[in-house]
Parts: sequence; structure tokens; C-alpha cells
Amino acid sequence: MKRAVVLLSGGIDSTTTLAIAIAEGYEAHALSFDYGQRHQIETEAARCVANSLGAKEHRVAKIDLGVFGGSALTADIAVPKQRSGKEIAHGIPITYVPARNTVFLAYALAWAEVMGGSDIFLGVNAIDYSGYPDCRPEFIEAFENLANIGTKAGVEGRRFQIHTPLIKFSKAEIIRKAVELDVDLSLTHSCYDPTPEGLACGECDSCLLRLKGFREAGMKDPIRYAKK
Repeated sequence: MKRAVVLLSGGIDSTTTLAIAIAEGYEAHALSFDYGQRHQIETEAARCVANSLGAKEHRVAKIDLGVFGGSALTADIAVPKQRSGKEIAHGIPITYVPARNTVFLAYALAWAEVMGGSDIFLGVNAIDYSGYPDCRPEFIEAFENLANIGTKAGVEGRRFQIHTPLIKFSKAEIIRKAVELDVDLSLTHSCYDPTPEGLACGECDSCLLRLKGFREAGMKDPIRYAKK
């Protein structure tokens, strides 16, 4: 069985990506990050998801992107709320964490090289997303090239591949795929600014895109919201 590192945030996209990797026969090693984000709910959700889907193992790497700040997710900056679909689709929002996917993929690459694997799965999406530059196909292609010229394994002939099975999916299509794979979406967490009790705010970009996806999929979101 081929080994794969799967980046897992506990959200719908990464959870569905983990389910796809397992369905494709990979031994999935899930990797999450405690990176100085606003809350720990997402790492707790990731643990539940990894256990539910049967990941071979789940590790949480502790790093601190809060040292640099620059994002509403890692600094004392308000999370944007109640933005229109047009506003969400325009520009790069303050919830972008500088170089986050570059850092995360570097960790995933290091683990894959150590374990003898060649495959990394990432749940990025370039359709229903918030304009993040590190979710685009050209970024993934560039990082894959880096992986193959900047590692001992790569220069010795092991070919690394970055899998992005959802990159051309709409949020509704991702949700339908998750249901098809029997993913328990009630375990997932997407909110940028949850309440102290862990309820999704229902007003941030991530909540709005999630709710839009469920509406377009003709399904009810199983998680609880403070406002919806």
C-alpha cells in the first residue's frame, strides 16, 4: 500500500480529500498544524475526522505563524463578516495567512521523504474560495517542481506528486463527493471566528461559502451556527 501525507485542517475540503486518498487505496498519514491560529477547534475537528475516516495516523505539528501576524487568523485583526459574494470573490482578504500553504507543504514534504512516500494530498480549491494565491494550480505545480529538485529523495529519483483532487470542484460538488464517500460532515469545522462554545459564527467568508455550498447541493449543513 502506498503511503501518502494528507494535510488536514478539519474543514470540508481537507476532510473530503482525506476520504478520497483512503478510497484510492493510500495509507493516509494525516498532518495538521497548531500554527498560532485564533482557536484550537480546528485541530480538535481534525483529530475527530482522522479517527472517523481511519487514517493510519494523525500528527499535529506545532509552529507559530503568529510571530509574524499579518492575518486576521494569527493577529489581533477583526475577521470580516457579512461580505457579499462579490466582495468575497474580489481580491485577497485579510484572512489570508502569509505563506501558510508553502509552510504546510514543506512540512508534509519532509514527512513524506522520511517515511518513504511520494504522495501528498492537499484540499485546495480554485473555484469557491476566498482568493488565496496559494490555492491556485500554478502554485501547486511550482511546489511540486521544488519538491523534486530540493530533496535528497527527489534528486535520487523518487518522484513526488502533489494531489489536489478538489481543485476544480465547486463547494457544492465537494459536499456531494463527501456524502458519496460517507463522510460525517458534522465532525468538520470551517468557521474563522467561532464562539467560545465552538459554534460557527455564520457570518465570516468561510461560513458563508460553506452555507452556500450546502444550499446549492440541496442539503442541510449538520453543524450548529450562532447565526445563520
